[in-house]
Amino acid sequence: MLSDSQLERYARHIILKEIGGAGQARLLDAHVAVIGAGGIGSPVIQYLAAAGVGRLTIIDDDHVDPSNLQRQTLFRTADTGKFKTEAAAHYVDALNPDVRVEGLVHRIDAENAQAMLSGTDVVVDGSDNFATRLAVADAALALSIPLVSAAVGQFEGQLGVFRGWEADKPCYRCFVGGSPEREEASCAEQGVLGALTGMMGSLAAIEAVRAIVPFGEDSAGKLLLVDALSLRFRTLTLPKDPGCPACAA
Repeated sequence: MLSDSQLERYARHIILKEIGGAGQARLLDAHVAVIGAGGIGSPVIQYLAAAGVGRLTIIDDDHVDPSNLQRQTLFRTADTGKFKTEAAAHYVDALNPDVRVEGLVHRIDAENAQAMLSGTDVVVDGSDNFATRLAVADAALALSIPLVSAAVGQFEGQLGVFRGWEADKPCYRCFVGGSPEREEASCAEQGVLGALTGMMGSLAAIEAVRAIVPFGEDSAGKLLLVDALSLRFRTLTLPKDPGCPACAA
């Protein structure tokens, strides 16, 4: 049962027939893990907290750096030097008292990922390196937790939803393969358009809400590609790899 104050706060959700009061109650009961409180994680955290997702676990072991402030909208100049999880939790606490937030100052990896993600309803991964994304994806697959994965580089973004334990849906490894030694260029090396991280993070937040309160078309098995140079959006279908070592069995 939603309180009077919650009916007022979430009125614009409740009036949507696809969400309604029952859907809002599901959001308030949900637990989402956000991997990385950076350019993608910032809008994810902001919009999920505003949406009334009842519990957020934010996993990041980094500090706020001045170079983050160009795109990581959770933080202010005064937050420089703080743990990102600390500053993010303070933001959420101030925004919405309905949301319980826990910040974990840890680097998630293959050894601890399942323990850190166990019990969550959705995982949103906005991490900035391939090894972390693989560890998170493998843990989400093993735990049968929907994975929303977003990435950006320079003027390009991509977004996918993965539920590889289902017979007709691909896992993350169906998409990227399995080599953790893939060479990558960081934002520090190649640059990134700040507003694009906000766009991709906002889209990832939509997919997290959709995973909790299904509406519209199912996004799992699709890949959204965004080209900000030409303002072009493309959606590709990702097939399940019949030979995938992670999910084919």
